[in-house]
Amino acid sequence: MTEQKLPTAADEARFWALVESAWEALGPEAAALRRATVAGEAADPYALDKWLNPFLAQLRVVSAQLSQQDLVDIDRVVERKLYDIDRADIQAVTDGSDDGFLYCRGYIVALGREFYEAVSADPERAIEDAECESICYFFAHLHGERFGGWPQTGSGITRESVSNPAGWPA
Repeated sequence: MTEQKLPTAADEARFWALVESAWEALGPEAAALRRATVAGEAADPYALDKWLNPFLAQLRVVSAQLSQQDLVDIDRVVERKLYDIDRADIQAVTDGSDDGFLYCRGYIVALGREFYEAVSADPERAIEDAECESICYFFAHLHGERFGGWPQTGSGITRESVSNPAGWPA
């Protein structure tokens, strides 16, 4: 049996730094909306949706110099983050089919570490039907575009919904 590869603390820090850098580049309006959303104080919790595509475009820019191994390592982080919040208690708040729940988990990841950790600790902080499909395989697609093929993370897990047995008690 092959040993399961886990993300390193350095890879996680690098991933979250990339996310923060991409958001910061969008300016004060996006920053204010994101802060309010993360704090649970947004007048319209879906107002941030219009900023997701610009965020992803900026994430592409800040990731442009990543090496092939960097992309594999960062994709492993995303895969693990999505897996760790693949939980029935979070799905109960976000709703969504299997694919829809994956995209909702993508939204949680895309908003950054603070929101991710808040939702992980208190699923009621999640937003029903808020989705960011593109982040779920963002770094895998970058890897494919730049180096061909899908990255082999060696994690032994999948980011697909209802795949984390710890999150779905029988």
